[in-house]
Amino acid sequence: MRTTAPRRRARRALAGAGVAVAVLAASLTACDESGPAGEGERGAQSAPRWNTAPTSIAAVGDSITRGFDACSVLADCPEASWSTGNDPLVRSLAARLLGETQAQARSWNYAVTGSRMADLSAQLTAAAGHKPDLVTVMVGSNDACRPTASSMTPVAEFREGFDKALKELRAASPASQVYVSSVPDLQRLWEQGKDSPMVRQIWKLGICQSMLAEPLSATAGATARREQVRARVVEYNEVLREVCGKDALCRYDGGAVFQYPFAADQLSHWDWFHPGKDGQARLAELAHRQVTAAEPPR
Repeated sequence: MRTTAPRRRARRALAGAGVAVAVLAASLTACDESGPAGEGERGAQSAPRWNTAPTSIAAVGDSITRGFDACSVLADCPEASWSTGNDPLVRSLAARLLGETQAQARSWNYAVTGSRMADLSAQLTAAAGHKPDLVTVMVGSNDACRPTASSMTPVAEFREGFDKALKELRAASPASQVYVSSVPDLQRLWEQGKDSPMVRQIWKLGICQSMLAEPLSATAGATARREQVRARVVEYNEVLREVCGKDALCRYDGGAVFQYPFAADQLSHWDWFHPGKDGQARLAELAHRQVTAAEPPR
């Protein structure tokens, strides 16, 4: 059957209208997904990316990061620090990332033995003055290691202190990345030394009595006290994870230090509690693996 000219024109008009509708729909869909042209792409590009090769490092925290009792009795040994030390037996995070020569010139250690979360803000303020590419944070052991379990830092106070300190660092040094180590499992450290008469005598000098007092006691009270301290450490680590997770340039270790099975030969032979050089080396290894990973730990 022959098609008349008016009908052919009508069909062409309808086809053209269909194409126009399809183009308009595609344009609207693109706007819904990314906003005005290019906005979605620009937003993705503006999100900060984790730098796996920082060129300067500042360390904050407590006695572990100062290398306390790693070299001699009752003394700091920052050269053995897992974060910024220069002892070849440790191969600190700074040495692994920057090389032995640059590590000494481009790293700073502001950790202070005995520090708690309440002291972190001042340390981070000092570290921010260098505008470091990376800041390592290891704090919380002394908040749990108190004369008694009842005197441990409350979780809400711990959270408030960390949140405040991190926000202050971000305001002072917006581009600095932060690597946050979990608090070690203090109960495991007790397990490693409790059966040695010599170690028990050393612990009586006052080391972490909330966990280490009456190390051989199996009474309900002593057991409950140790479990209370361990539970508080778990809560502290959850705070570190949550607060760090709100900052795009903060990476929590996923509980790697807490879960690490420290053995007796990795502890200081001066107090059998702090990491010795071998233990410091394990901390450096864990940190390096996670700082240089393309994605944060799950």
